[in-house]
Amino acid sequence: MNIKKIGLTALAASLVSVSAHAGAMSVAGSASIGLKNNAGTDGGKSLTMGNQLTFTGGGELDNGLNVALSFVIDQGDGVAAATAPFDSHSITISSDALGSIVIAGEGAGNAQSALDTTAAGDIWDNGFKYAARRTASYTAMQGSDASGSSINYTLPTMVDDLSVSASYSPSGTAVNSTTAVAFTYTGIEGLSVSYGAGEAGSTTVASSGDITTLKGSYALGSITAAYSVTDSDMGTGGTNEEMSSFKLSYTVSDDLSVSYGEETHETSGQTVDEEFDSISVSYTTGGMTLTAAQYNATGLGNTSGALGEAERWKLGASFAF
Repeated sequence: MNIKKIGLTALAASLVSVSAHAGAMSVAGSASIGLKNNAGTDGGKSLTMGNQLTFTGGGELDNGLNVALSFVIDQGDGVAAATAPFDSHSITISSDALGSIVIAGEGAGNAQSALDTTAAGDIWDNGFKYAARRTASYTAMQGSDASGSSINYTLPTMVDDLSVSASYSPSGTAVNSTTAVAFTYTGIEGLSVSYGAGEAGSTTVASSGDITTLKGSYALGSITAAYSVTDSDMGTGGTNEEMSSFKLSYTVSDDLSVSYGEETHETSGQTVDEEFDSISVSYTTGGMTLTAAQYNATGLGNTSGALGEAERWKLGASFAF
């Protein structure tokens, strides 16, 4: 989606006065609105509105390195009150020979977590609640550590159509610092295959472990099929989990597309799996995209029957200008 950019010429000019290597600065934003049913017990509905701005800037140094800054303002995005509304921020240093290094203060994740969105698009992450009076929320599976001060490195191209990245996350409150790696191959037309491996440091060695993700997609004509599986292999003090997913998408026309996806969350020691499915429709016309989606869940909290079931729907509109 094209996003309107407003050049902050006054800011850029002020930077020139204090730095010989100041680059262009810009701010990008988008507009979106949505309507969804509430996850709690009231059965009501609520409106949502897009409210994110991304400030970016950068330039080329005399030694050939490119340096870029990114800073996001996103009110209400789960950030702590002390830092709201400021969100993800990072500095990127890159060159053709060096590759790309991203030093993130917050929001970058790591090499493996960049891949762990399910093939179906994280249906589980839609505020599902379950059990009596719908008061308990679904708990996401364990992920690899991606602290707020992670370093992510994408290597320069060594093999055609193969992307390799690695990351380091300082320990923070975890028992140790962690690393992650990821590989993506796109050498066959229509095919993309990725593999990532990371670590969950936790606060004790016994509850630490490894997180791996394997995912792939293949597009043939108007149909795209995708599959992913993420495994959490923890120590004796942790819980082993697996999230598997698939999605089928059909492009009806240049403007209209339909997709269906499923996710299954398996947890060691549980006899009931948590399962999710969704069907969505997207229509684009004149710079406006309209979306409608229905989400369903069963086995929430590893509970069978009605207490483990929930459903949600969403309507949305986004605007490119």
